[in-house]
Amino acid sequence: MKRLLTFIYGIIAYLIFFITFLYLIGFVENLIVPKSLDSNGNGNFIVALLIDLGLIGLFGLQHSGMARPRFKQWWDKIVPKHLERSTYVLLASLMLILLFWQWQPLGGIVWQISNPTLIYIIYGISAVGWLIVLASTFLINHFDLFGLRQVYLYFIGKEYINLEFQTIGLYNYIRHPLMLGFLIAFWATPTMTITHLFFAIGMSIYVIIAIYLEEKDLIDIYGTLYEEYKERVSMLIPRIL
Repeated sequence: MKRLLTFIYGIIAYLIFFITFLYLIGFVENLIVPKSLDSNGNGNFIVALLIDLGLIGLFGLQHSGMARPRFKQWWDKIVPKHLERSTYVLLASLMLILLFWQWQPLGGIVWQISNPTLIYIIYGISAVGWLIVLASTFLINHFDLFGLRQVYLYFIGKEYINLEFQTIGLYNYIRHPLMLGFLIAFWATPTMTITHLFFAIGMSIYVIIAIYLEEKDLIDIYGTLYEEYKERVSMLIPRIL
């Protein structure tokens, strides 16, 4: 029963993540969802700005802070190791849900493209960004990244084995295609409002900080293997030569 409940917990955490990810697309693209990035706002600009800054900071603190090895060492004393990843994914999803709920639009337009053809092209570029994000998770190992592999192995009574370091597909050309996908999706918009610009800048800063911290951890784990990879492959923009 304990193994079954663990497996169910992992599935629920994953489903919450997946629904949250779909909502994130609608939130950023201002499509379908009841409250999006540029929904109408009535509050004070400075207050709204501070709230939005706090929401981005809180998400970044949770998402990056909980991924650090030192935190994991402490966290594993509270949460069983086979549930650590699922719990991390669940909490990250809840941080995004909080951001969706409390986000305060700032109004104003930085640029607006009216040409229908260009609008479709830009939306297409944004869609490519989201596809790169999703594809990158499968190149890493989608089910391990979001905790399903861990709870499944525990359910069938097998010991969890860390994945070997390997570079597949896009990872042969850039070290962080997943982050590149997010950056493309966040910045490719035919209507750039002040709200959207603030969100894109805030998330871009977080992405750079997250990459820096993650690569320090990867060097500690894989040593010269990752250092050689870092020398050979660029971070976000493929090298032409």
